[in-house]
Order: sequence, then structure tokens, then C-alpha cells
Amino acid sequence: MNGAHDMGGMHGLGPIAPEADAPVFHHSWEARVHAMTMASPTRSNIDAGRHQRELIPGPEYLRMSYYEKWLTGLSTLLLEHGLVTPDELARGQADAGSARATPLLAAAAVPGALSRAGSYERETTAEPGFRPGDRVRALNINPTGHTRLPRYVRGRTGVVERCHGVHVFPDSNAHGRGEAAQPLYLVRFEARELWGPDASAIDTIRLDLWESYLAPA
Repeated sequence: MNGAHDMGGMHGLGPIAPEADAPVFHHSWEARVHAMTMASPTRSNIDAGRHQRELIPGPEYLRMSYYEKWLTGLSTLLLEHGLVTPDELARGQADAGSARATPLLAAAAVPGALSRAGSYERETTAEPGFRPGDRVRALNINPTGHTRLPRYVRGRTGVVERCHGVHVFPDSNAHGRGEAAQPLYLVRFEARELWGPDASAIDTIRLDLWESYLAPA
């Protein structure tokens, strides 16, 4: 989607100022939002969760903090999946007569779940369409749904540095159309290819891009 969330290469958003010794959470409610998201049945599709946050209107998205976006996206997904009612969500409390579901993540399982690395890599015998050293062009696409192809790289030419194997394709998975796994590549782009002669002559940017985003250059 061409929304406010895709900020790469945009001007006017101010400098990036990393916070020294930043805490994991600045407020206790942020920790609760993180915990609710991790324990929610909707967590099984991380791409759908990302897309839901992309649907937040631009002015609201830019105003919200990081975990406000998480909470807004989670609330919408819980409603859409029928896991809560609007009244329950407004009150922050389950109806007395509502069915009790088995928790997806028990308290004792939390440490292991958070320390265990997940993977979206899939096994396949299919051969990748590109090899390290190949010159490729990122397609100039403007989908209305979820995509991991940034605007600033569309139509630009780069060089494949590595194939990461075959991974779940988020553009399909986010919309319930299946994993549609395909090769994922590390592609290097020169800064001047992306932003013209005013960019640094020595800077490069590397992006992980799925095969269907790319064409031979």
C-alpha cells in the first residue's frame, strides 16, 4: 500500500535520533499490549497484523506511538475474527456469559516462546530464478494490499548478493490467500540509483526482496 507507513526516503519527518539506553517499554501499558498481541490467536499470521496497522488512516498513524498502532490493529483483528464484541472491547471486560477459550499461550510457556526463533522459510525443490551477481530491477508496482516492496526502490536497478532460500510471500499471506512461498534475495542498491546525483557516491542500501518483485535488468 502507498500509505503513511512507508516512510523510507521521505523528507520532512525530522532527524532519526536514537534514544540512549532506551528501556524495552516506556510505559507499563506498552508491555501489556505486547503481551496481548503475542497471546492473541490472530498472531498466527504476522503479515495480516502488519497489514491491519497499514490500514490506519495516515493522520492517525503519524500521530500514534508505536504501541498505539499495535493496540489499534489488534483491536480491529479481534473484532473481525469474532473473538470479542464491540461492547467487551469498550468495557475492557468479557461478558459474563461468553464462552471461555483455552489460552493460546500459557504463562509458563511465555519464556520459551519469546526466546525461540521463528522461521518463515519453507522447503522446496524449486530453483531460484536469480543468482548472486545478477542485475535485477525492482518492479514498479502499486498494490492496494500489503507488500514488503518499498516505494523508493520501485523501478530501480540493483545487484543480487545472496539468496536466503524460499520464504512465505507476505503479499499473499496477509490476505488469507496462502503462503505462496518463493525465493527471497538480498539485493544491493547504490544510493545514487535510488536518490540521484545528490546522494552519496559510496553509500549502498541492501534489501530483502521476494522473487516476484524482481525482473532481470
